[in-house]
Amino acid sequence: MPAGRAARTCALLALCLLGSGAQDFGPTRFICTSVPVDADMCAASVAAGGAEELRSNVLQLRETVLQQKETILSQKETIRELTTKLGRCESPSTLDAGASEARTGGGRKQPGSGKNTMGDLSWTPAAETLSQLGQTLQSLKTRLENLEQYSRLNSSSQTNSLKDLLQSKIDDLERQVLSRVNILEEGKGGPKNDTEERVKIESALTSLHQRISELEKGQKDNRPGDKFQLTFPLRTNYMYAKVKKSLPEMYAFTVCMWLKSSAAPGVGTPFSYAVPGQANELVLIEWGNNPMEILINDKVAKLPFVINDGKWHHICITWTTRDGVWEAYQDGTQGGNGENLAPYHPIKPQGVLVLGQEQDTLGGGFDATQAFVGELAHFNIWDRKLTPGEVYNLATCSTKALSGNVISWAESHIEIYGGATKWTFEACRQIN
Repeated sequence: MPAGRAARTCALLALCLLGSGAQDFGPTRFICTSVPVDADMCAASVAAGGAEELRSNVLQLRETVLQQKETILSQKETIRELTTKLGRCESPSTLDAGASEARTGGGRKQPGSGKNTMGDLSWTPAAETLSQLGQTLQSLKTRLENLEQYSRLNSSSQTNSLKDLLQSKIDDLERQVLSRVNILEEGKGGPKNDTEERVKIESALTSLHQRISELEKGQKDNRPGDKFQLTFPLRTNYMYAKVKKSLPEMYAFTVCMWLKSSAAPGVGTPFSYAVPGQANELVLIEWGNNPMEILINDKVAKLPFVINDGKWHHICITWTTRDGVWEAYQDGTQGGNGENLAPYHPIKPQGVLVLGQEQDTLGGGFDATQAFVGELAHFNIWDRKLTPGEVYNLATCSTKALSGNVISWAESHIEIYGGATKWTFEACRQIN
């Protein structure tokens, strides 16, 4: 065979062998064959089993790549699992260290902290319960201080004796909670003891809450109907107030209120108005790290309010359906304005107006992460745009201040649910 033809035949055979290497030939083996120095290398390799060797090399490379890929995936899964476990371990330890420093002034190590806690978070419900009890105690103490102020203005031996008795009960409850915290720190608590202690403390708190409510009811009879504030001490999905009256159809409005909050991130939802088919007909909300927003028919405008400093602030928002023009006032001063907010969309009537929660459905669908935390008072709505002077009178507690002609602030207009409380309004007293 001529040399040129032999070379072409060898090249064709090599291409055929390379093309067939992409198929799966199952288990392979290497075959070594000795070739004389002066022999035809191409023909010898084909005759001596070169095809098997080539296929074996291709399959071996493929197997190596697959093994490396599996190894990488396995390592990624291991890293993800370890990261998750580390997060679960660090979270309770951080909370525990913070609580210990707050109580003892130092970060002493908890007994048994060297144990494996990757999957053991059984202490968390007890810790959360104690935290909630502590917040409830603080709320009751604030209410008692308010009653004490009232008793100074209306002094009587009976009021003072009741105040002393309630203060004594609160002190006892605080000692019980602190004792329970120390037991948890030392690792002596068990599920049965946790339940018994929690029931005991909650029972005492319920009794105390009822007693203070009775005193506040008596106090309410001696004050004007609009001199009260609502308090939402916890971020829950069940604590709220509902305005008994609905809104009419409105082509303009002004909504004003006093707010006091130090919640972060976001103070939550001071009020929401939902109608059939539209849960976000009119909503004021500050959620997460976003600025406070006003929603009208699901259209949004960002407001310039900064109110989460633990102080009382008076805010007003005005709006007209013509061109969707709006203005925002804080403490009597206009801080922002805009237009094209739900233009030519009238506020629809026959809805549900809720204070303290954002409605996802008509009158419900509350989300605890969007709940308002703080105090709210003098919530008023008008069916027109107030003038800057009228807004200033409201913010300075002037005797010329107007009451809302659509919704006015009065105890008889409000229904309270879920443990939200009310007592004498203090912001105007501080201003005056």
